[in-house]
Amino acid sequence: MWSICKKDLRQFFSGLAGYVAIIAFLLLNGLMLFVFRDSNILDDGYASLENYFALAPWVLLLLIPAVTMRLFADEWKAGTIEILRTSPLRGYQIVGGKYLSALIVVILALLPTLIYIVTIKSLEAGNVPLDTGGILGSYIGLGFLCAAFTALGTWCSSFTNSAIIAFLGSAFGCFILFSGFNSLSKLPGFSGGADYYLAMLGMDFHYQNISRGVLDSRDILYFASLVFFFLFLTQRRLLKK
Repeated sequence: MWSICKKDLRQFFSGLAGYVAIIAFLLLNGLMLFVFRDSNILDDGYASLENYFALAPWVLLLLIPAVTMRLFADEWKAGTIEILRTSPLRGYQIVGGKYLSALIVVILALLPTLIYIVTIKSLEAGNVPLDTGGILGSYIGLGFLCAAFTALGTWCSSFTNSAIIAFLGSAFGCFILFSGFNSLSKLPGFSGGADYYLAMLGMDFHYQNISRGVLDSRDILYFASLVFFFLFLTQRRLLKK
């Protein structure tokens, strides 16, 4: 599994595409947080990263599909998937290695954003302390969100030899799972109790819970179940094809 992971990491960073994706992610976050008027944290009047954690999932909706779209699509297109399938590696090792390589790239893209904590800390005014517990919880929530998005993107990439189709399918699937159920729960027809349970099906509900700084086993189980579910579907897809 680790050999597959290292191979994909080398391939991802062998050209400019990997670096461009990470730089674009960081640049977009920086512009939204410190330049654009509607989301500028400097205009809020208090030290907080709430805007970042509200915007980051939407940026990840584009970054993660860009990272995962070639995982299996390029293997199908080049015909190298047969080499992998005839190797001593088992199906779950192939899927796990590719998933792990994509997740490492996404985590590497998130790590530089820790500088935002230092920036906000320097903007603290008076005796208002920085909510470190909330920030830590939000980063943990982002981590779980990245894991689930990456698993879904890996699954979408196993369906086609076109990286563009894999990107679009993954971005759409991530959007539906993150925001679709929450938006659907707000329809008048689901009011009166059903809206709460419908919202629980979406990632946003559990992401918001973890972002409050409270780690609930139900939220962790939700994200873990999504990861294993999509990786299992990916493995079954490889065996079927």
